[in-house]
Amino acid sequence: MQLLSSAYVVAVLALCSLCLVTAQPQRGLAQPRGNSYDANAVILKQNFDLNPDGSYQYNYETSNGIRADEAGYLKNPGSQLEAQVMQGSYSYTGPDGVLYTITYIADENGFRAEGAHIPTPPPVSPAAAAPRRFFK
Repeated sequence: MQLLSSAYVVAVLALCSLCLVTAQPQRGLAQPRGNSYDANAVILKQNFDLNPDGSYQYNYETSNGIRADEAGYLKNPGSQLEAQVMQGSYSYTGPDGVLYTITYIADENGFRAEGAHIPTPPPVSPAAAAPRRFFK
């Protein structure tokens, strides 16, 4: 009987140890703090309009200062030059307290974004842009 009690105690201790180990906080990405300004952000304004022709507009604003708006439409519908066009902007306050704003357009020429904080390449001189002949 004593042997059965010892085995029972060992089994219960092993099970409790296993539960304790699996109940430890998981490591990985940090969770947002409950008192974080961003974690408590709420949507203040949100609109979305979809038109019968497929064009649309949306915008939203959150309590932590994030704003976005976009409009889109189908350019040259039904032709070989048909292209979806989307343009808009978004802004947010960075960790440094600066308001960042990005404006963008996406169309048949690709995605292009602009913002005061986005680096731009220096202008290309006409001589460098001209086609060159390496072989004669």
